[in-house]
Amino acid sequence: MIIKKLSLYNFKNHSEKKFEFSPQINCFVGNNGAGKTNILDALHYLSVGKSFLGNTDFNNIKREEDFFTIDAEVQNEDSEDIIKISQPKEAKKIIKKNDKSYDRLADHIGYLPSVMISPYDSNLISDSGESRRRFLDSMISQTDSEYLFDLIQYQKTVQQRNALLKYFAKNRTWDKDSLEIYDAPISKFGTNIFEKRRNFVEKLGPIVQNFYKIISGGKEMVSVYYQSDLSDSFDSVQPDKAFRTLLTESLERDRMLTYTSKGIHKDDLLFEMDHVLIKKIGSQGQQKSFLISLKLAQMSLVKELTNKTPILLLDDIFDKLDDTRVSQLIELVNQESFGQIFITDTHRERTESVVKKINEESIIFEV
Repeated sequence: MIIKKLSLYNFKNHSEKKFEFSPQINCFVGNNGAGKTNILDALHYLSVGKSFLGNTDFNNIKREEDFFTIDAEVQNEDSEDIIKISQPKEAKKIIKKNDKSYDRLADHIGYLPSVMISPYDSNLISDSGESRRRFLDSMISQTDSEYLFDLIQYQKTVQQRNALLKYFAKNRTWDKDSLEIYDAPISKFGTNIFEKRRNFVEKLGPIVQNFYKIISGGKEMVSVYYQSDLSDSFDSVQPDKAFRTLLTESLERDRMLTYTSKGIHKDDLLFEMDHVLIKKIGSQGQQKSFLISLKLAQMSLVKELTNKTPILLLDDIFDKLDDTRVSQLIELVNQESFGQIFITDTHRERTESVVKKINEESIIFEV
């Protein structure tokens, strides 16, 4: 998958920008605040239909404007597609491929897979499990068209169950039978999600270890583990039985707390170094190496599962890495078939030096 052209209108700080890209390496250089990261965010929009920075769609409309649009020409294996994302100020977002709107966002996810490596990745180590769940969901959604649908249905059902629990508490009433109506869909969708998360992380872990050894040159062992309420009681013969049991056993606790306290919405990823959480013992350099390894492993696994090479978005990472790690990353780029790459940097000379070491065609854009 190659993005040939990109046009931005009223997107963040860009009134109008147009680019024609190299199929290999594209660099955006300029001062801080010029909008380099915003261009990468537009490319991320093309992939998953939303900002990687967590901004709401409306907040990405340029100040004092009424809409933004992102248009792109994408070279598929056997055709060229036009992707258009438009967000009016007072209407819902529309994503079209070749002038045909998608019925649901899940139908677009996976069409143009992407991997972003940015300074914000440190949140994956330091933040709560919610950040890591979002990261895991994003990875799997790009490889499995039904995963996002199951996730949306699960979240909706849990929200409905929570609303009923709060209603009971507010009105000092209780109807166990009404609450149990939600057990079947929560168990069904939750079990599907659990199995797919578990299988994905089992494949991801060894790839992370391999990339970490290459980038860090270190002797320490890193690991990625999947933590779930279902892990200990899961039964492959009766897969949703464990989830139903979990809901039953936590019923009184849920009644007290007025929300669903157990389930895959509490899952987490554990990032460890030598069997200790990396956030506790990993140096800044080790944590950076781990995060880059994690993202490159994501890229490798998405490529393996979809037969599509994701676009690689590198946001300001050369400013955050020492020369050794930059060299190791460049060597990996040369060894692996990473496909189309987009880079932001504040120093043109450094960018030119880095790009020269990568044996690919490149274009540098001044922003």
